[in-house]
Amino acid sequence: MQVSGKCLCGAVHYSGQAEPQFQVKCYCTDCRKSSASGHAAMMGVAREAITIGGEVKEFLSKADSGTEVTRAFCPSCGTGIYSKNAAMPHMIFLRAATLDDPEAFSPQMVVYASRAPGWDAVNFAGPKFDEMPPRG
Repeated sequence: MQVSGKCLCGAVHYSGQAEPQFQVKCYCTDCRKSSASGHAAMMGVAREAITIGGEVKEFLSKADSGTEVTRAFCPSCGTGIYSKNAAMPHMIFLRAATLDDPEAFSPQMVVYASRAPGWDAVNFAGPKFDEMPPRG
Protein backbone atom coordinates (compact mmCIF):
# COMPACT_ATOMS: atom_id res chain seq x y z
CA MET A 1 0.00 0.00 0.00
CA GLN A 2 1.09 3.58 -0.55
CA VAL A 3 1.93 5.28 2.77
CA SER A 4 2.47 9.01 3.08
CA GLY A 5 2.23 11.66 5.74
CA LYS A 6 3.59 14.90 7.10
CA CYS A 7 3.90 17.08 10.15
CA LEU A 8 1.58 19.96 11.01
CA CYS A 9 3.66 22.60 9.19
CA GLY A 10 4.60 20.31 6.27
CA ALA A 11 8.37 20.71 6.71
CA VAL A 12 8.80 16.96 7.36
CA HIS A 13 7.10 14.42 5.13
CA TYR A 14 7.42 10.75 4.31
CA SER A 15 6.22 8.31 1.68
CA GLY A 16 6.74 4.80 0.47
CA GLN A 17 5.21 1.57 -0.70
CA ALA A 18 4.93 -0.50 2.46
CA GLU A 19 2.63 -3.04 4.04
CA PRO A 20 2.20 -2.45 7.77
CA GLN A 21 3.69 -5.34 9.72
CA PHE A 22 1.59 -4.29 12.70
CA GLN A 23 -0.56 -1.40 13.88
CA VAL A 24 -0.80 -0.64 17.57
CA LYS A 25 -2.12 1.78 20.14
CA CYS A 26 0.35 2.12 23.03
CA TYR A 27 -0.48 3.54 26.46
CA CYS A 28 3.02 3.33 27.99
CA THR A 29 4.21 6.39 29.85
CA ASP A 30 6.78 7.35 27.21
CA CYS A 31 4.26 7.13 24.35
CA ARG A 32 1.70 9.12 26.31
CA LYS A 33 4.21 11.87 27.07
CA SER A 34 5.78 11.97 23.60
CA SER A 35 2.35 12.15 21.94
CA ALA A 36 0.95 14.66 24.47
CA SER A 37 -2.11 12.42 24.58
CA GLY A 38 -3.45 9.37 26.38
CA HIS A 39 -1.80 7.00 23.91
CA ALA A 40 0.26 6.86 20.73
CA ALA A 41 -1.02 5.15 17.58
CA MET A 42 1.72 3.67 15.41
CA MET A 43 2.10 1.74 12.18
CA GLY A 44 5.20 -0.45 11.96
CA VAL A 45 6.66 -0.80 8.47
CA ALA A 46 9.98 -1.83 6.94
CA ARG A 47 12.42 1.03 7.41
CA GLU A 48 13.89 0.76 3.91
CA ALA A 49 10.42 1.18 2.37
CA ILE A 50 9.97 4.72 3.70
CA THR A 51 11.67 7.88 2.47
CA ILE A 52 11.78 10.80 4.89
CA GLY A 53 11.96 14.35 3.52
CA GLY A 54 12.92 17.36 5.57
CA GLU A 55 14.99 17.63 8.72
CA VAL A 56 13.94 15.91 11.95
CA LYS A 57 15.18 16.31 15.49
CA GLU A 58 15.68 13.06 17.40
CA PHE A 59 15.29 12.20 21.07
CA LEU A 60 16.83 9.01 22.46
CA SER A 61 15.45 7.28 25.57
CA LYS A 62 15.28 3.82 27.15
CA ALA A 63 12.06 1.83 27.02
CA ASP A 64 10.80 -0.21 29.99
CA SER A 65 12.59 -3.18 28.42
CA GLY A 66 15.90 -1.30 28.48
CA THR A 67 15.94 -1.02 24.70
CA GLU A 68 16.89 2.31 23.16
CA VAL A 69 14.06 4.11 21.39
CA THR A 70 14.65 7.08 19.09
CA ARG A 71 11.70 9.41 18.56
CA ALA A 72 11.83 11.84 15.64
CA PHE A 73 9.87 15.05 15.46
CA CYS A 74 9.68 18.21 13.37
CA PRO A 75 11.94 20.89 14.88
CA SER A 76 9.61 23.63 13.59
CA CYS A 77 6.14 22.54 14.74
CA GLY A 78 7.02 19.72 17.18
CA THR A 79 4.90 17.02 15.52
CA GLY A 80 6.08 13.48 16.34
CA ILE A 81 6.74 11.73 13.01
CA TYR A 82 8.20 8.31 13.77
CA SER A 83 10.16 6.23 16.23
CA LYS A 84 12.83 3.55 15.89
CA ASN A 85 13.47 0.74 18.37
CA ALA A 86 17.00 -0.69 18.65
CA ALA A 87 15.52 -4.18 19.18
CA MET A 88 13.84 -3.96 15.75
CA PRO A 89 16.38 -2.10 13.58
CA HIS A 90 14.62 -3.04 10.32
CA MET A 91 11.40 -1.26 11.37
CA ILE A 92 10.18 2.33 11.52
CA PHE A 93 7.08 3.20 13.54
CA LEU A 94 5.10 5.94 11.82
CA ARG A 95 2.77 8.01 13.98
CA ALA A 96 -0.72 7.31 12.67
CA ALA A 97 -1.79 10.91 13.37
CA THR A 98 0.59 12.10 10.64
CA LEU A 99 -0.81 9.89 7.86
CA ASP A 100 -2.27 11.74 4.88
CA ASP A 101 -5.05 9.14 4.90
CA PRO A 102 -5.95 8.55 8.55
CA GLU A 103 -8.19 5.64 7.53
CA ALA A 104 -5.05 3.75 6.45
CA PHE A 105 -4.48 3.05 10.16
CA SER A 106 -6.40 0.13 11.64
CA PRO A 107 -5.15 -0.89 15.09
CA GLN A 108 -4.59 -4.60 15.60
CA MET A 109 -3.82 -4.50 19.32
CA VAL A 110 -3.42 -2.33 22.39
CA VAL A 111 -0.30 -2.54 24.56
CA TYR A 112 0.26 -1.22 28.08
CA ALA A 113 -3.52 -1.05 28.55
CA SER A 114 -2.96 -1.11 32.33
CA ARG A 115 -1.44 2.37 32.06
CA ALA A 116 -4.34 4.01 30.21
CA PRO A 117 -5.55 7.14 32.00
CA GLY A 118 -9.23 7.20 32.94
CA TRP A 119 -9.88 10.02 30.50
CA ASP A 120 -8.54 7.91 27.57
CA ALA A 121 -10.02 4.54 28.46
CA VAL A 122 -9.19 1.54 26.30
CA ASN A 123 -12.24 0.95 24.15
CA PHE A 124 -11.00 -1.68 21.74
CA ALA A 125 -12.58 -5.01 20.79
CA GLY A 126 -9.29 -6.61 19.67
CA PRO A 127 -6.37 -8.00 21.69
CA LYS A 128 -5.35 -5.94 24.73
CA PHE A 129 -2.21 -6.50 26.77
CA ASP A 130 -1.69 -5.01 30.24
CA GLU A 131 2.01 -4.60 29.41
CA MET A 132 4.04 -5.52 26.31
CA PRO A 133 3.07 -8.92 24.86
CA PRO A 134 5.70 -11.64 24.64
CA ARG A 135 7.71 -11.54 21.42
CA GLY A 136 8.07 -14.49 19.15
